[in-house]
Amino acid sequence: MTEPAFTLDPRLSADTAEVGDLAVCRVLLMDDARFPWLILVPRRPDLCEITDLSEADAAALWQEIRLATGVMQALSKPDKVNVGALGNVVAQLHVHVIGRFRSDPAWPGPVWGFETRKPYPPHARAQLLERAGALFSAA
Repeated sequence: MTEPAFTLDPRLSADTAEVGDLAVCRVLLMDDARFPWLILVPRRPDLCEITDLSEADAAALWQEIRLATGVMQALSKPDKVNVGALGNVVAQLHVHVIGRFRSDPAWPGPVWGFETRKPYPPHARAQLLERAGALFSAA
């Protein structure tokens, strides 16, 4: 019996651009110019909770969260990096790594549900994806 293949939730796919793949996670850039925002999605089928991961994958996820946090710090120089896994709207296990600034429009509150997402201009998104990819490769 073959294991089901990993597929990205269509809502994540619609709101993000792909940065690349790490050992366990697909790295996505949230297409919202108001906040620098990465999303890590373990490339394993049918996961909802971190506890659904094997012990080895859970340890690797933690290392990839640490890596993504470092990339976010280098990418945007935020005042704070927020990390969270909510899954109330998109059940597929995914982890948000969000650069926050005291000057951002949602500070100090959460970014979820704050006004309407503002997509990046295509050229700015392409530059950010290239820079984020280079930072992950160099890490």
